[in-house]
Amino acid sequence: MSSLITPGLVILDEDLGTDRAAVIRRLAGLVTASGRASDTEALFADAWARESKTDTGIPGGIAIPHCRSTAVLEPTLAMARPAPAVDFGASDGPADIIFFIAAPDGADQAHLVLLSKLARSLIKPEFVTALREAPSAEAIVELVDGALADEPVAAPASDAAGSAAPVADAPAPDAAARPILVAVTACPTGIAHTYMAADSLVAAAKRAGAELHVETQGSSSVTPLDPAIIANAVAVVFAVDVDVRDKARFAGKPVIQAPVKRGIDEPDQMIAEALAAANDPQARRVAGDGAAASTGTTTDEHVGQKIKRWLLTGVSYMIPFVAGGGLLIALGFLLAGYKISGNATDIILNYSLFNLPDGGLGTYLGAVAFAIGAASMGFLVPALAGYIAYAIADRPGIAVGFTAGAVALLMNAGFLGGLVGGLLAGFIAWALGRLQVPRWLRGLMPVVIIPLVGSIFASGLMVIVLGGPIALLMSGLTTWLSSLTGASAVILGLILGVMMAADLGGPINKVAYAFAVAGLSAGSATNQAPWEIMAAVMAAGMVPPLALAFATVLDKKLFSAAERENGKAAWLLGAAFISEGAIPFAAVDPLRVIPAGIVGSALTGAIVMGSGVTSQAPHGGIFVFFAIGNLAMFIVAILAGTVVSGLLVVALKRWVRRRPVEGVDTADSSVAGGTSSAASASSAKAGVPVAAR
Repeated sequence: MSSLITPGLVILDEDLGTDRAAVIRRLAGLVTASGRASDTEALFADAWARESKTDTGIPGGIAIPHCRSTAVLEPTLAMARPAPAVDFGASDGPADIIFFIAAPDGADQAHLVLLSKLARSLIKPEFVTALREAPSAEAIVELVDGALADEPVAAPASDAAGSAAPVADAPAPDAAARPILVAVTACPTGIAHTYMAADSLVAAAKRAGAELHVETQGSSSVTPLDPAIIANAVAVVFAVDVDVRDKARFAGKPVIQAPVKRGIDEPDQMIAEALAAANDPQARRVAGDGAAASTGTTTDEHVGQKIKRWLLTGVSYMIPFVAGGGLLIALGFLLAGYKISGNATDIILNYSLFNLPDGGLGTYLGAVAFAIGAASMGFLVPALAGYIAYAIADRPGIAVGFTAGAVALLMNAGFLGGLVGGLLAGFIAWALGRLQVPRWLRGLMPVVIIPLVGSIFASGLMVIVLGGPIALLMSGLTTWLSSLTGASAVILGLILGVMMAADLGGPINKVAYAFAVAGLSAGSATNQAPWEIMAAVMAAGMVPPLALAFATVLDKKLFSAAERENGKAAWLLGAAFISEGAIPFAAVDPLRVIPAGIVGSALTGAIVMGSGVTSQAPHGGIFVFFAIGNLAMFIVAILAGTVVSGLLVVALKRWVRRRPVEGVDTADSSVAGGTSSAASASSAKAGVPVAAR
């Protein structure tokens, strides 16, 4: 294997500014310049998406931004020792040791183990001290290579990716008297935080006189905990940012759950809480279905936060069905016309490439595209309900939720029926999972009892009680939308535009987008209101990145060099309806960028609705021009919003000045700022892939 780091990938004692995004982009540029990545901006985008989910700063003046990216050609480390230090969100202040870990999507296991070993080395004080005192880039490379070659000190396992044994030299208490704890650590990328949290928790357990076994569910191979160890454990610690695999193994155990970063920042507190929970009959426990249950104590989230997470989980899983299906339906209309919706099934069953129907090849291929797209769109409501239930009750909720969603379709309850059915199914499946049943019946609960009984109750209530009223509500809503003309339509477009630009992919944006795609299949030649709503949402979502790209051309001096580079990419991103193109600008200057984007997007949405523009495609921007009705006004509306937002951004940056940041020149002062505001602006993007937009 080639070395993971070279002197050319090291920056020592250089002023990199105070903007963590700029630091990550600089390190990504080093990786690309070394020939180990193909695209700096693509690598930065993946790293920044990971950074937006959880701060990568850890106590001790260290930060480990990292990602897996298709732009990475081989696993690579880049390192910076900036002066001054840069805030990466650690509780004890900024970081003066920054390691950027860039791994390919398909990195081999050997490299992943090495990357995780480096992350573990960074919690050793002697290694970090040596990094701070190293006189040259060559010395840094030598230290890192030595850390990767040596066996980890006080590591919780001989395999960096498996079940972790307790540290051998545990203190005084007799081994037989030490309480046994088990833990699972996992982060979205599975390279750094997963293993650092494991080591930190093991060390904390050692200090507390406990025996801890950790299962690291990272990128490299996972060795499950021994069932006998789980059976003897007095409590469970989940330090995770993603779902725990096979959580039902821990059913009945007291559980402490928190983000993986808390396992690094506050391991002693987590271990103390786990030991206290072991002696508390009211402690939160892992339910029989694997979901976390509580017998009386409060949980980590407020009710509103839970409901938002459940609904957004359902919407995120639903959107891929809609994106592919909607584009295929639009392609079917392009090839075969609107009438294909009435006879597509007959055509694909009775004709073939060698026996073409009237209309020839275009009609046949249009029928095929429409039929496949309609089949995909048919999963919209069941997938929404199924994954809302999954978010509430884990895997046992999926079948109950999908069934409730299918019944909602049967009852013509539509999107609202899917929401209600998913919540109902999730709560019923969760309640059934909490039942105390004999051991011989536990194995049947998640695969037979919960799907059967849950479907009877959830779907039965949808049919007998809830489906009819919800169907009437949906029918009334559809009739109202179809009747909107003039001022009413303009106001709706304005509201949708505001929602699309408010948080650039966060919950508000998703509500507007989900509202549009949910009604897409109801559009027709006689009822084009759902298509108009889709056009308003898509056009409004294109405006923020296009406006920022325009602003960087309009007055370059107001933007840093990095932002001007971002502006070049934002042209394409905006044109493709990828609102994320505005995130790098909004993250560092949210109070000026986001309001400007809202104004332009609202104008665009109002123009689109007022002029009757339609879109039969749920995504694609200008590249699905064939699915846009009244394309000229679609373009006019986008241009109007782009110009207004772009001018407003420039005006705000010129005349609404921010306090300059020490050490940052005038050209960059408008975009420099505290990482806390950057983090808060970018947190709206957490976990939302472009495919979900």
